[in-house]
Amino acid sequence: MPPIQDHPLRYRLANELHARPFPSLTAPCRAVYLAVKKPHQAASRDRALDLAHLTELLDRYGTQHPQPGATHWSGRIGQHTLKWEQHTEFVTYTVFLNGLTERPFDPADFDVFPSDWLDRAPGVRMTSALVRVTERPEDDAEAGRMIDDWFVPESMAVSSVIDDDAIIAGDFRIDPAGHQRFAVFPRAHVGERRVGRIVQRVTEIETYKAMSMLGFTRVREIAPRLGEIDTELSELMEAMVQGTGPAEETLKSLLAVSSDLERLSAQTSFRLGATAAYEAIVGQRISVLREERWQGRQTFAEFMMRRYDPAMRTVKSTEKRIGTMSLRAMRTSELLRTRVEVERSAQNQELLEGMNARADMQLRLQKTVEGLSTVAISYYAVSLASYLLYPAAEAMGISKGMLTAAVTLPVILGVWFMVRRIRRAVEHE
Repeated sequence: MPPIQDHPLRYRLANELHARPFPSLTAPCRAVYLAVKKPHQAASRDRALDLAHLTELLDRYGTQHPQPGATHWSGRIGQHTLKWEQHTEFVTYTVFLNGLTERPFDPADFDVFPSDWLDRAPGVRMTSALVRVTERPEDDAEAGRMIDDWFVPESMAVSSVIDDDAIIAGDFRIDPAGHQRFAVFPRAHVGERRVGRIVQRVTEIETYKAMSMLGFTRVREIAPRLGEIDTELSELMEAMVQGTGPAEETLKSLLAVSSDLERLSAQTSFRLGATAAYEAIVGQRISVLREERWQGRQTFAEFMMRRYDPAMRTVKSTEKRIGTMSLRAMRTSELLRTRVEVERSAQNQELLEGMNARADMQLRLQKTVEGLSTVAISYYAVSLASYLLYPAAEAMGISKGMLTAAVTLPVILGVWFMVRRIRRAVEHE
């Protein structure tokens, strides 16, 4: 019996769930993180350029290339480990370095990416970060002193994560070298994969936070125009209610406003939808860390609630506002169309009444012309009949006057009957 045939995508779909494994890290170590995004139309970019840029970096270190069409790659570059991932709108590079430098968050770590290679990146830097992974001290007070020394106090977020297996800290600020800073303090017994998962979650929180904030900047850009459209829409609705202008002119203005609103909606739909997805990922990445408060400091979730969530609520409210305004414009357009149709129906009724009046007048005029035609035709018919009967009248001794008088009435009746018969024949056709 032959084996059952597999679906063509069976292995590909199964392997996709294991395609991006977490890194394995041992404290102490460091991570250098970079996210690159094309400034415009990033989702439809030429992804081959991303892979070519990675290949150029690997050539610098004499490392084997990834497979054609790869969307992720992990391997050694010199003495370090590189993890590369291609996403819908951006590409991330994470380099893991062993040991710690004497200077915490040393900008020199970023030199793992050659400057001329960075200049040729197929995009711009969306975010970059330096992560310091230090074994958690026995005395938490010592960890607290390091955290206070490394981060800005008013925006610092610190929490105990993964059942108190580690402490994570960061202030979500860009340091003088242009990077974000994060610290991870795992306990000595924590496994390498768990440490790798924590570090990756931290970098993902930063990346998706930055990406979702693009939606916030977009809604701030369109806010003035939305206000103008809202005002125009309210004025048009007021004009419709008050009947201050012709309905057709109001409808034309409303259609112009609606077109502008639909254009704005089409231009922002992808960004607003992506923002919602990125926000959900930020929340999910924080939740899987299972945060607990550490030494009374604000957690990552609390930081997001105070600084990040208001921006996301603004995005959501703007998206809802655009939808509400579109519905208002649609309902107003329907009401105006109804009003225009009613006015046109009234105009058509008046036109039909006028046509009926003109038709009645034409009928009366036709009857008048018909009578005049009968007289005119009869006049010529009597003359012809008289000329025809003159010889017979002379033989019979009848005068021309008597002959004309005798034939006039029969001729008129004959002509009238003939004209009437012709008119009826025309009306029945």
